[in-house]
Amino acid sequence: MYFRQEIGKWGENLACQYLESNNYKIIERNFFCRQGEIDIIAKDVAKKEIVFVEVKTRSNLRYGNPAEAVNESKRRHIRQVVNYYIYRKQIYHLAIRIDVIEIYIQKYGCKINHMKQIL
Repeated sequence: MYFRQEIGKWGENLACQYLESNNYKIIERNFFCRQGEIDIIAKDVAKKEIVFVEVKTRSNLRYGNPAEAVNESKRRHIRQVVNYYIYRKQIYHLAIRIDVIEIYIQKYGCKINHMKQIL
């Protein structure tokens, strides 16, 4: 596995731990279809919403903030995957939202920034 992939997988694991500690239930990870992939699908237990989470992990800000990588093209793919997931699981009646979790790897740990309802 390449270094970037390892960092990304580590970030997704950390994001899942963060979500679970904040009253979310992980439903699925790395949901893949022809339209693209969603890193994490979870249920916000308190708000009773299905949350589609894109995780962006960075070890430096040389290429900008992690959320900046979720450009219009990536957002379009996310929307397509979300629509397909809703269709496939027949969950039209549930409230949904799309979040981004930024993970900054720092010298002595990491920082997590949870950005809700980005789309």
